[in-house]
Amino acid sequence: MSDAPTDRSGSPADDDSAREASTAVSSRTNDGDAPTGDASAESVDARASGSGRARDVVVPIAVYKRVTAYSTLFAVLTVVLGFVLLDAATLQVSLTRRFVVGAFGLVGIVPAETLLTALFSVLGIASIVLGAGVYVLGSRFRAAGMEAENGNSQDDDPEV
Repeated sequence: MSDAPTDRSGSPADDDSAREASTAVSSRTNDGDAPTGDASAESVDARASGSGRARDVVVPIAVYKRVTAYSTLFAVLTVVLGFVLLDAATLQVSLTRRFVVGAFGLVGIVPAETLLTALFSVLGIASIVLGAGVYVLGSRFRAAGMEAENGNSQDDDPEV
């Protein structure tokens, strides 16, 4: 038998595909510039730990300010709303639950208590998850000049 690498079926592995895979790995870059020529363990570790910031989106400062402000505001409001809905699901005497039951009563609908509990619970958890997702996505944006290792532009400021 030869010394050629084999796959699980026992046949020799395709050398061209192995060379293409190693070339693709070695042509990756750390920061989007020209290819480095080798895939070092340090750059792989940096990406795995999140310090490479490979998923960040660099935008103009005006866009960064708007995205950061509005996404944080929306995230906070939806998380607070989620907890209010969870409160309404667990307390039979909450103001939110009374308001919803009263609104349904005005149109002649009397929802079951278990239905309201389930509805408030699902909506509350969904609202919290939505707020967390928006915050995570909003935190991916960076302004030009914020590409420092920890993402804090003040660390590079000589005046501090």
